[in-house]
Amino acid sequence: MQFEVWAPLTGRVAMRLNDTAYEMTPDPDPDRQGWWRVEAPAGDGDRYGFVLGDVPVVRPDPRGRRLPDGPEGLSAVVDFEALTPTGPGPLTPLQDAVLYELHVGTFTPEGTFDAAADRLAHLVSLGVTHVELMPVCPFPGRHGWGYDGVAPWAVHEPYGGPAGLARFVEAAHAAGLGVVLDVVHNHLGPSGNHLPAFGPYFTETHHTPWGAAVNLDAPGSDEVRAYLIGSALAWLRDYRIDGLRLDAVHALADGRALTFLEELAAAVDALAAESARPLFLIAESDQCDPRLTTARTAGGLGLHAQWNDDFHHALHCALTGESQGYYADFAQAPLGALAKTLTRAFYHDGTWSSFRGRSHGRPVDRRRTPAHRFVGYTQTHDQVGNRAVGDRLSASLSPGLLACAATVALTGPFVPMLFMGEEWGARTPWQYFTDHPDPELAEAVRTGRRREFAAHGWKPEEIPDPQDPATRDRSRLDWSEPEREPHARLLDWYRTLVALRRTQPDLRDPDLAAVRVAHDEERRWLTFRRGDVRVAVNLSSEPVTIALGRNGVRVLAAWESVERPDADGRIHVPGESAVVLGH
Repeated sequence: MQFEVWAPLTGRVAMRLNDTAYEMTPDPDPDRQGWWRVEAPAGDGDRYGFVLGDVPVVRPDPRGRRLPDGPEGLSAVVDFEALTPTGPGPLTPLQDAVLYELHVGTFTPEGTFDAAADRLAHLVSLGVTHVELMPVCPFPGRHGWGYDGVAPWAVHEPYGGPAGLARFVEAAHAAGLGVVLDVVHNHLGPSGNHLPAFGPYFTETHHTPWGAAVNLDAPGSDEVRAYLIGSALAWLRDYRIDGLRLDAVHALADGRALTFLEELAAAVDALAAESARPLFLIAESDQCDPRLTTARTAGGLGLHAQWNDDFHHALHCALTGESQGYYADFAQAPLGALAKTLTRAFYHDGTWSSFRGRSHGRPVDRRRTPAHRFVGYTQTHDQVGNRAVGDRLSASLSPGLLACAATVALTGPFVPMLFMGEEWGARTPWQYFTDHPDPELAEAVRTGRRREFAAHGWKPEEIPDPQDPATRDRSRLDWSEPEREPHARLLDWYRTLVALRRTQPDLRDPDLAAVRVAHDEERRWLTFRRGDVRVAVNLSSEPVTIALGRNGVRVLAAWESVERPDADGRIHVPGESAVVLGH
């Protein structure tokens, strides 16, 4: 078996395989300067690592596929041909997708891939098309969100390692579900990161909230880009994963003419064509920039979709009345803000942002940009977990308002995404939790989080300790909830809405310019039209009469019992309720 490693900062590299040392030699190819290689007999599970120069430390392989003992341990050989083979996933295009974001460690009490696979029948009955896994790369400790990963090619061992992920993907595909994986390219975790010893993976040219930036444009960045793109393709190729969610792409410091994101998107498109699979990339970005998903031939970056936080913020303000932080821009007229996002995708399209103290965003060309370039949601891991106590909407809203939120997201123009448990109004919080073995880092995280929320009036003792195992335990879903009220009724409503999205072609129409919205800020109602489908939500506690402007439609679904519109096209909607109408 051939082992190789990029280590341009040293004049000597040796490999330790099990108990045997092997001297490595420079690759003779002039286009592979800094690469070292060696042939050695090895099989699945054999442990290995590299010794750089005269420092007697055996470090794991930067491209290692398994870290059985965590980030500080040795790598292990993975024989992908020996893993249970996985066939292609369902050929569901992004336009028709309904995504479901889940965290492996808290989706079930066991917190493993196998346990999550045992719950896939629930997602099938819900009607979603793709499971979106939060990051699964190795990170220090056992429990965490996954955004402190340090090995972009490997799989967190406590979840089940590479074999566990392969079994999960196989089970999802067998159930008719695609799999999307959240990957982090903008930083690596604060501990357990060995990459700087091997090469210029980071650069002081740029600085980020996490310190030195990942090197995407300084000397040596060709190899760093290849490292990250190779990792991305490996998830899609070796595990048959169907798409990737790219974390915080606005934090990628990249000044090159050909950006990393363009290069990555082109590579994924090439793999999709080669494998005849509809692979896709979904970006998280706070830039409100449609160029992310504009075709490369038209001067864009060519990604396939991006999260739409503006839609979330407007809907959240309309539901809750919150106005702190970045919600301030949406809170003055939240239904107006929601109407704008439903028709123009971004609220900030060059408008003033009080939170940023400047104008922000760029307009979307609605006639050329399909609606499925944007993902819409009422809750995500960020929008729940980054709150002080990790409270979901269900902690403060009535079942009726939760039903209204679901109606807007699931019948709106964007690709909908649910966050695990929202479909039954889970009462369990989802809090920020870590398991850093380094006591100094653990204390820094603990005090930093309490300091952050103290500035917003929270007492330190009210902020959950991220390092306390109870914080993670509180964040696990309670699977007894869907079987009792009021959760069962809300779950049935979600199933009804997802089924309508599947059976009503107008609800999957990509024409953003065809969406029509009306609203009353004072009386707190909003309606929108998508082809022959009409949607009406009443966020007030009092019933309202709404003029739909058309009769002859029938009620397709209603949270509370309603009569069909009268002869003048008016419908009476009960308080905190929603109705979907069509022919």
